[in-house]
Amino acid sequence: MQPYRPSRGQPAAWSQRHLIAVLCATVTVALVLIAGLAFAIWTALAEPSAPQPDGLPPVDDHLAIRDRIAADPMPSTDPQAAFTPDTAVLPAGEILVPVPAVEAGPAGVPSGFPHTAEGAVGQLAAIEKTVLEAMSLPIVREVHSQWVQPGGPALADWELTRNVTAFLEAARQPGQDKDPATLVRVTPAAALVKGADGPDWVVVCVLLDVQALIRAESRMGYGLCARMAWADGRWQIAPGEPPAPAPQVWPGSTAAVESGWLDWVEEVGE
Repeated sequence: MQPYRPSRGQPAAWSQRHLIAVLCATVTVALVLIAGLAFAIWTALAEPSAPQPDGLPPVDDHLAIRDRIAADPMPSTDPQAAFTPDTAVLPAGEILVPVPAVEAGPAGVPSGFPHTAEGAVGQLAAIEKTVLEAMSLPIVREVHSQWVQPGGPALADWELTRNVTAFLEAARQPGQDKDPATLVRVTPAAALVKGADGPDWVVVCVLLDVQALIRAESRMGYGLCARMAWADGRWQIAPGEPPAPAPQVWPGSTAAVESGWLDWVEEVGE
């Protein structure tokens, strides 16, 4: 099994200590997301067993291959790399990401991405953007029910659930939704495809530029890796243990380039 190559060129939940360290612009807690994990490295992650007569590995081999792709460790970086805008001198490569065909799919998440690895990248980014900009536990529950397959991360264990909860607690916002005056803006900045097992299963990573504003603005890089499977005509988060954590890096920084992130380039429709 060969690692996926682009056509072009379980991180932990945000801790209270990290949130307060980044979000306290003054004695009053400002607020922002904190973490920044998601890139991927290109390596051969598994050697499949001898194929069956039909030429396909047995089911058990597929499970082993997928677990190894997801669990393969990633390089570590200085924790401060997520908050350090050390602009890279040399440019990174690029990944061309398609746009959604449907602006509001299940649970209001843009959908209709093509049946390609780059389509899985776009779908994961759309899921993250919907959840993180809303910072609402009811929306997290709805998105989880529509986009996480049985056997995938449980609602309480899902990284996005834990991060939204940590955000609301650190911002001292009671209830299950962020205050209307709190603004969160999420922009995909880079991505990687860690590995693939056939056309219907990939592990993809998306690095986001996340900005949050309460009383003062804070900014950081945040990334998330996920197993993705093609089912019912769309990419969904697949069953299995979450992929290994990736380094925290500021988008466009030297650390991001050295980690292997590919700059996000949105496909332009004809």
